[in-house]
Amino acid sequence: MEEYTFQVRWGDTDAAGIVFYPNFYKWMDEATHEYFKKIGSPSSKLYTEQQIGLPLLEAKCKFISPLCFEDHVVVQSTVKELHNKVFKIQHVFVKGELAVAEGYEIRAWTSFKGKVKAHPIPEDIRQKMMPQIEEVEG
Repeated sequence: MEEYTFQVRWGDTDAAGIVFYPNFYKWMDEATHEYFKKIGSPSSKLYTEQQIGLPLLEAKCKFISPLCFEDHVVVQSTVKELHNKVFKIQHVFVKGELAVAEGYEIRAWTSFKGKVKAHPIPEDIRQKMMPQIEEVEG
């Protein structure tokens, strides 16, 4: 598990002072990129050196409790499934001791060299992504 922390900004909220829901998807995206940075494979480096990107295939978020302006939040990110070319990363949003939202993203390991195409996730990165659980075939 890797953690990404942030503070809710005024522009993240709606007229009622509650975080506008699309921001959770933005923060899941940020948390995924932070995850790869922390395991030693920053998205920017993957793209500039290998033309590898991590396009989003699916995302979902369940909202449990609202967030408001100036709340401090920790997003706990864990890879839950690892296939040959695709992975599922779970994000749990925590304020204090309370989980306020949880969601996931499914992304493909994709080469942008020539024709855009999903590629197998390299073994060294696979090992960093899922040291604690078994891989899923497929």
